[in-house]
Amino acid sequence: MSFAYPHLLYLLLLVPAFFGLFYWARINRRKRLRRYGNPEVLNNLMPDVSPYTPWIKIGLECLAMIFLIIAIARPRYGEKESQETTNGIEVMIALDVSRSMNASSTDDPAGISRLNRAKFLLGKMVDALDNDRVGLIVFAGESYTQLPITTDFVSAKMYINDISTDMVSAQGTAIGNAIGKAMNSFSPDEDINRAIIVITDGENHEGDAVDMALQAHTAGIQVDVIGVGSIKGAPIPVNASRGEYLKDYNGQPVTTALNEDMAREIAKAGGGIYISGGSSKAVTELTDQLDQLQKSELKNVRYKQSAEQFPLFVFIAFILLLIDIFVLNRKIGWLKKYTFFSK
Repeated sequence: MSFAYPHLLYLLLLVPAFFGLFYWARINRRKRLRRYGNPEVLNNLMPDVSPYTPWIKIGLECLAMIFLIIAIARPRYGEKESQETTNGIEVMIALDVSRSMNASSTDDPAGISRLNRAKFLLGKMVDALDNDRVGLIVFAGESYTQLPITTDFVSAKMYINDISTDMVSAQGTAIGNAIGKAMNSFSPDEDINRAIIVITDGENHEGDAVDMALQAHTAGIQVDVIGVGSIKGAPIPVNASRGEYLKDYNGQPVTTALNEDMAREIAKAGGGIYISGGSSKAVTELTDQLDQLQKSELKNVRYKQSAEQFPLFVFIAFILLLIDIFVLNRKIGWLKKYTFFSK
């Protein structure tokens, strides 16, 4: 058996910690009971309290946690591994997750957010790049690799669904930093054409974005930019359900507009093109642009769907949690007449 994400197995260390907290809580419970009197006398006053079911419940919960952790590590088993050679390129996607991406992508303040529009485009792009290697970076004031360069598009879509503007605490829009991070995130393989796709509202808060795009182009990496948002501008929601928006020190709503000029300048320096994210042909325009890059032989390891064993572990964890729900902390009626651990 192998794992798609073996590093996630370190989460198993949480299980003994979880059990230790339970054990510590039980000891504290005994100490508190002793303050009120002899525990043996108090037990007679609580005839329905079971000394065993809490241990059964914690056992079930720990086992469920173990199976869930193994499931998210994506276990694979059997002769289901195959290596195939395809022709493609490597693409690193840098997605802006600054707070301004919560603003509407249209002129309507209540319209779909820029981030949700970007995530929709990302899903379509991943489907269109199925013969290529794809990686994902999220950035605001700082940049972080969310998904290393891979052909695992199932995981790519899972990561896309989880993206939010809370992922990067440092606010701002450091596009240059994101491009630099993307340049260092490609595989070490040589003779492979590469591209960086920046998805942003173009409100760059640093002055090095054009210089970094030029450096990438000089290194043979194409930089394309997809702009999302309204040129007219839109307020930044703080609590969309209540209609609350971000305000400045004077109490006026802060508006954020798509900076197409900046986006075009970055794309031009990077030898790529600028694409409006609001266009229905945005993904088609991008794939046509990437198709102009010469494809190279990529050796990819793929797993058939039947090799994935995580559904089994998720099912077992579900059954254990279901049993845990029906195991109560009081004595089980038909077992009351039995005494197990005493003479």
